[in-house]
Amino acid sequence: MTHDPPEPTFYDDPKLTYTIEKPIKTWDEKRREWLRLHPSYLPGLENRVMLVTGSQSTACQNPIGDHLLLRYFKNKVDYCRIHGYDIFYNNVLFHPKMFTYWAKIPTVRAAMLAHPEAEWIWWVDADAVFTDMDFKLPLQRYKNYNFVVHGWPDLIFEKKSWTSLNAGVFLIRNSQWALDFMDVWSGMGPQTPNYERWGEILRETCKDKFFPESDDQTGLVYLLLKEKEKWADKVYIEDKYYFEGYWMEIVERLENITKKYIEIERKAGELRRRHAEKVREGYSALWEQYLEGEWRRPFMTHFTGCQPCSGTHNELYSRQKCWDAMQKVLNFADNQVLRSYGFVHSSLGDSSSVVPLPFDYPA
Repeated sequence: MTHDPPEPTFYDDPKLTYTIEKPIKTWDEKRREWLRLHPSYLPGLENRVMLVTGSQSTACQNPIGDHLLLRYFKNKVDYCRIHGYDIFYNNVLFHPKMFTYWAKIPTVRAAMLAHPEAEWIWWVDADAVFTDMDFKLPLQRYKNYNFVVHGWPDLIFEKKSWTSLNAGVFLIRNSQWALDFMDVWSGMGPQTPNYERWGEILRETCKDKFFPESDDQTGLVYLLLKEKEKWADKVYIEDKYYFEGYWMEIVERLENITKKYIEIERKAGELRRRHAEKVREGYSALWEQYLEGEWRRPFMTHFTGCQPCSGTHNELYSRQKCWDAMQKVLNFADNQVLRSYGFVHSSLGDSSSVVPLPFDYPA
């Protein structure tokens, strides 16, 4: 005899439900106790990162959208595998009213609670590509901070621009501070009765915001401006490298960057052969050039405005321009993975074919 599975139970009592409206308290103590009971996670805790990303549950409207999302996901999996990071890909709404860009907050919150062994939760938008597979997050730089986002302090605090930072990629420390911060941040979202009013407040705060809805990015700028004393001392505005970079500034530079890397790697190889004791010095110099040189690989390329799944692109550029650029960047990143297996794409514009590398091709 077989039995039908029981119908799921939905609770109306907020005390019994796992929702973003229910604040979580004493998380630092609870997490500390969990780690005490699971001591195997303590070594290396400060460097443990969980990357969180995702997309909607329905099929893409754009005919090639699902293919693009697959390639974006592969890029993130490759990067996490290389650097030993865990990854969680979510394609459902953890709060039914928190849609589009607001969906990330309940997802990050859930990942934080599900993974107390992770010191950092790293949200990365689906349309962001790791363009430098070798670069590792400089976590030591952020040791005194709880939130890291790419932005420009002068545009935030002087211009009060809604584009002064990009909330599509951020690091947030697994902590009570983070939960409190997300509680306040999400309070501007579409699940709240004051959603429309928050749209007005954000437009009054950031005069260049052109659409009426309350959004997470302008909300973040608002918190840094209006509640600076409460939050800003734990927020690191990263402007020293492409924590995430606008794709229009990056795509045309990729060919020259590849040539420069080959040149530098060959010089480093000659250094190894001639002066073994100088290897560390040589790579140190290479690293300094990487951090300071305009030719360096951008760490992450973000296709803001292209909307690969919906196909609804910004009117400033065509769908074809978006697709061509995405293909180049994805292949540029993929080459850094394939080279370990002895191959690279025949050109950045060709996603399907590869060519073998010479045996002595620089790593």
